[in-house]
Amino acid sequence: MSMFSLLSLLLLCFINTTINHPLDPLSPSEINQITHIVHNHYSKTSTSPSPNYTFHYVDLEEPEKHRVLQWLSSNHPTTRSTTSPLPRLAKAIIRANGATHKLVVDLTDSSLISDRVYAGHGYPPLTIKEITAALELPLKSPQFQHSILSRGLNLSQVSCIPLTTGWFGQAKTKRAVNVVCLYRGGTENIFSRPIEGITMLVDLEAMKIIKYFDRFKAPLPKVEGTRYKSSKQDFKLISDFRAKWAQPKTHGFSIDGHMVKWANWANWAFHVQFNTRAGVIISTASIFDSEQGKYRSVLYRGHASETFVPYMDPSDGWSFRAYLDIGEYGFGQSASPLEPGLDCPGNAVFLDGYATGADGKPYKIPRVICIFERYTGHAAWRHTESYIKGELIKEVRPQVNLVVRIVSTVGNYDYIEDWEFTQSGTIKVGVGLSGILQMKATSYTNIDQITEDVHGTLVADNTLAIYHDHFITYHLDLDVDGNDNSFVKYKMKTKRVTQPGSTPRKSYWTVVQETMKTEADARVQLGSEPVDLLVINPNKKTNVGNYVGYRLMHGLSATSLLADDDYPQIRAAYSKWPLWVTRYNQSERWASGFYTDQSHGDDGLAIWSQRTSGEAEVARMHGDD
Repeated sequence: MSMFSLLSLLLLCFINTTINHPLDPLSPSEINQITHIVHNHYSKTSTSPSPNYTFHYVDLEEPEKHRVLQWLSSNHPTTRSTTSPLPRLAKAIIRANGATHKLVVDLTDSSLISDRVYAGHGYPPLTIKEITAALELPLKSPQFQHSILSRGLNLSQVSCIPLTTGWFGQAKTKRAVNVVCLYRGGTENIFSRPIEGITMLVDLEAMKIIKYFDRFKAPLPKVEGTRYKSSKQDFKLISDFRAKWAQPKTHGFSIDGHMVKWANWANWAFHVQFNTRAGVIISTASIFDSEQGKYRSVLYRGHASETFVPYMDPSDGWSFRAYLDIGEYGFGQSASPLEPGLDCPGNAVFLDGYATGADGKPYKIPRVICIFERYTGHAAWRHTESYIKGELIKEVRPQVNLVVRIVSTVGNYDYIEDWEFTQSGTIKVGVGLSGILQMKATSYTNIDQITEDVHGTLVADNTLAIYHDHFITYHLDLDVDGNDNSFVKYKMKTKRVTQPGSTPRKSYWTVVQETMKTEADARVQLGSEPVDLLVINPNKKTNVGNYVGYRLMHGLSATSLLADDDYPQIRAAYSKWPLWVTRYNQSERWASGFYTDQSHGDDGLAIWSQRTSGEAEVARMHGDD
């Protein structure tokens, strides 16, 4: 899925190598500085939270967009400017004494700017520390031990996973997770052997089991055929592939800090940032126009905004399984090191990422992002001209793209996310899904036995794969050749020939242009009508007078089939429309709202777009509005 939030634009992205980019991610030393500032603040305040506060999210507090653009323009190498860096701010979301605090700190002078308690619905992302603690609790529980022994299972072969609880209309909720367990017993594929019927509710603040359910027993799926690790023969094939992956050993791009410049095949320049929530953020992307002798902006910022993964089993133990992975777990926090020669080719360049633990200390995720040139095997352009007498003219240009990749493993699925820059000036965003199905144990061994709605497909003896969706939403802040953009539909309309005898034709189609005026108008059900969707700059025209613009080329699209009043759908109301175009607001980046865990659906994209038409004008959006 795609989500447009048309903000405004940048002016250029090259900076002096001696001056840091204002959108650079926080460094380990800066994370330590933030923790020190927060600790000093609370140690000196009599009304401060307990010293056992935990860090849930630490990130750059980005400067206002127009200031970033001004700074980037001033620090372009050709200006020979010595403009000082912008103030460096950061935010820390912590939990203490049952409250969520948002702190903003100034890293330039090591001061605290604000400490505000969040009073709305929803909670910050889970931390790795509490996820680990929650999955260990069942193994110490006498109730759980009895349940496992009563099933004839070995406790040492049990693995548990914490799952977010969602929200189902409660006025108040605890920070909690539902813990379910699986059986290894001869396989590393734990998701194929669920221990059905047992669910535990764990209070994350007290870190204890507060509700325990052992509702029924179901046959444990067999171990045969569940292993996915490669055989010795497969390992040889993988080793051969790793050695022979047909990519040149050199590459045609350069990386200066977090700025990437690709000049071999196309003059793209952009900024890459690791982020514990989004995973990877692409910023200030522009492409060099050799005719005009300057870089022209395309994208100020783009990143994955949310994933909505609702399962279709309404029974006990499954009804709560409707995940918002990015807001609840974090794509960056869930990312793992990439394997050279397997995840990425031999000519890839790898970037490390730094995240913040629950204790406020930085930790490194090595090789979390890779950048490489992909030789696709396709032609970027070709033509054979045989209509010139005495000549046969043929030209073929190979398709080579520049790829930025990250892989995030959230539970049973791996999201393989690529940002792909092409020679023609397009940007392709794609996500591949790999991993293991989330399965449910059942008594059925053949589909002929099934006479009820089992909410899934029988994939093996005693094993159901439950129906579910993956809606992946992107925040794309397009700045096409300037910071004054419009969203336009170019509709293909059928026309009848009105002058009989003027032509043997009865009809033809023509193009009717419609500029969207409100956010409500700018929601689009993709594929519902023959239309081209463009973001144009109404102040810039080509030599022949057409507006400069970028076209949205969408693939297959889908919308949620859940009822509007179903609680998971209320929380992810944006999934009813695959494309939204909203007016620029720096804080409106996360489609399900910032505090996603157990959110009530009263924040997020569907709510923002309900503004009045005067407030929601999208025809000409400005970055400093």
